[in-house]
Amino acid sequence: MTARRAVAAITCLLLAGLGGVFAATQWDRASRIATVVSALAAVAAVGVAVWAALPRSGATVRVSNTGAAIAGVGGRANSGLTGRVGELNSPVEVEGTGRADASNGGEADSGMRLT
Repeated sequence: MTARRAVAAITCLLLAGLGGVFAATQWDRASRIATVVSALAAVAAVGVAVWAALPRSGATVRVSNTGAAIAGVGGRANSGLTGRVGELNSPVEVEGTGRADASNGGEADSGMRLT
């Protein structure tokens, strides 16, 4: 089971459980329970939003088995990964990149090009 399906299943179970509790309790008690659950859900939602906005650390960028790159006159080609220095906040693995051909007067890289 994927994480997305597990979250969906747990959410459905929690909703069914809360629905049962609300149906079985008196109106005043159900109202208090709903207030507490709403407050907890709001705090959890803010926490998840902050967590999702943070940059990932430890995730590895992998580039492998790319095709050929051929640069024309004045052109630039890369068979692998191109990026700016400082934008890659995680480890990078580049392997099995294709052939880079700059025989037509351009500029070609096979592997990684950081600017």
